[in-house]
Amino acid sequence: MAYKGKYTPKNPSKYIGNPTKVIYRSLWERKMMNWMDNNPSVLRWGSEETIVMYVSPVDGKRHRYYVDFIMEVQNKNKEIQTFLIEVKPKKQTKPPVKPKKKTKTFINEAKTYSVNKAKWDAAERVCESRGWKFMIVTEDTLFKKDANG
Repeated sequence: MAYKGKYTPKNPSKYIGNPTKVIYRSLWERKMMNWMDNNPSVLRWGSEETIVMYVSPVDGKRHRYYVDFIMEVQNKNKEIQTFLIEVKPKKQTKPPVKPKKKTKTFINEAKTYSVNKAKWDAAERVCESRGWKFMIVTEDTLFKKDANG
């Protein structure tokens, strides 16, 4: 997932922000962008256009979290729902399994997970206060349709 590049929206009027400066940081993010750009139910979307403040459990300081995506969708009842979306590998959405011996890898994974959890909790609070929804999209969601054609 280390791929990065520029995404050019096919429907630039749907993009929140500057549609000439859309960057994806993984092929999974690019896949999500393409889906939002081409889905008629998605009215507007943006990439890293929403900042959420959080306190890191690692250093105790306030930081900015640039949420991967914001998306406005019109549902079947013609209601508009806003989502903040984070794209992550499924294994990074769960606390790491503690090994018998603490390794550097485990310590780094534990720190990363605790920071991510703080970000996601802060995003949940922002969404709750605004009537939005927060979701983490993993490969299970991104590739579900691919398996079915």
